[in-house]
Amino acid sequence: MVRFKNRYVLCEVVSEDPRCRQCIEDRALGLAVRDAIARVHGDYGLACCSISFTVKYLNAYTGTVLLRCRKDSYRLLCSALPFVRYLESRAQRYPCHLNTLHVGGTIRTCQKFLIQYNRTQLLRLLQNCTNEEERQCIQKSLLSCSLTEEQSQSGDEEEDDGTETD
Repeated sequence: MVRFKNRYVLCEVVSEDPRCRQCIEDRALGLAVRDAIARVHGDYGLACCSISFTVKYLNAYTGTVLLRCRKDSYRLLCSALPFVRYLESRAQRYPCHLNTLHVGGTIRTCQKFLIQYNRTQLLRLLQNCTNEEERQCIQKSLLSCSLTEEQSQSGDEEEDDGTETD
């Protein structure tokens, strides 16, 4: 059996209205992207991208979005993303656009890029600090930027009677 290769597109939602980010839903974002693909590439592009297109991750607080599509059609998706002009949520339209940050083969590479990207953004904020309290808060955030693996709770720890599980 052949596995299907995917591409993951990491984007950020850029909006002047702060309410836009908090009202984002993955379903509305997926519909807006599909609509943009249909407008730019027509039925052919929509059919190619819709095969395995999903919104894998959405953080409404930071505006970070992770989209998945097939490897063959990721260029169609990336070329249609600048044409997303608004997001519609709860019967309201919020003007915004999507900024493509990274295209990767796995979710893990996108996570690594996002950590590095956030670190550089925090360094930029650190340079623009006006007082010492802001500087210390940003330095604390900068030091907490890391990708750590959590230990599983079920099989790797010792049981109560002192024996290890195999």
